[in-house]
Order: sequence, then structure tokens, then C-alpha cells
Amino acid sequence: MKTIVLKSMILLASLSIMLACFSSNRLTNKNQKTMFTVEQIKAAHSKVKSGADFPTYIQEIKALGVTHYEAYVTDGHIDYHGAQDYTAKVPPKYDPLVIADQSNAEQFKTELLAHQQGKTDFLTFIKLCASYGIDKWAISLDKMTCTYYDKVGNEILVEKIPQ
Repeated sequence: MKTIVLKSMILLASLSIMLACFSSNRLTNKNQKTMFTVEQIKAAHSKVKSGADFPTYIQEIKALGVTHYEAYVTDGHIDYHGAQDYTAKVPPKYDPLVIADQSNAEQFKTELLAHQQGKTDFLTFIKLCASYGIDKWAISLDKMTCTYYDKVGNEILVEKIPQ
């Protein structure tokens, strides 16, 4: 009789442990957010026709889990970052451009404003960035800022992203 009780207790304990492990894994999996994909980023970006569409794009990728990203003027590749060091890399979009060695911050600001008002398309804006010495921009979705940099990493402009 003692053997049957002992076996029953061991079986019950094993089942309890298995149930606890299953419940824990289920909760963990249920609460884990699926990371964004390059395809999702491209779908969101395809809706951007001018700088006027940028705030909507930012909100959409933020909802996907993007925390920040860097866009490179040279060839259009972009590195999107999320939680836990997750990165999705969008490959180059166009032939390499030459970035001017000297930046022209004032002229760049004028062209940026025109682009944000929808007066230029994205490729025109990119070519203007290159000619005015803008190498990349970095978007922080936590701070809701966009920072433009020259070739040597100097900040040229920091803007608040409209919400």
C-alpha cells in the first residue's frame, strides 16, 4: 500500500511540475511581442510619398516595435532596431551617392523644410542631402527626434518629430 501511495505522490508531483512548466511557457510566449520584419517596414515605408507623410510612418513603425533607426544617404540602406538588440536591415535602395565633404547646414534646412511640406519626393531629397553633406539621420522613437549627421559624425540638426 505504501508503494502505491508513494508512486501516486510521485506521479502527482510530476504532473504538477509539468503543468507549472507548461503554464509558465504559455504565459511567456503569450506576452512576448513578435519582432518586426523588413517586409513590415517596407510596407509602412511604401506609403510615404513625401516628407508630409513622415509622422504617420513613424507612428506605424513605432507600433511595430521599432525603437530607433539609422538611414544612410550614401545608398539608402537602413538599420532598424528594437528591443533586446534586435535589428532588421533594409538593403541599399539605389546606386551609391557621393556625400559632400563640407556640410551646408543652412541650405540643408531650407531643402528639408521644402521636403517636409511635400514639395520634393524622397529621391530628390536624398540627392540634396548628399550635396549638402548629410551622411545619415538617426531617428529616436523614444525621444521622437530626428538627428542629421555629416560624414565625420557631427550633428547638423536635431528636430522634434511631429506627433
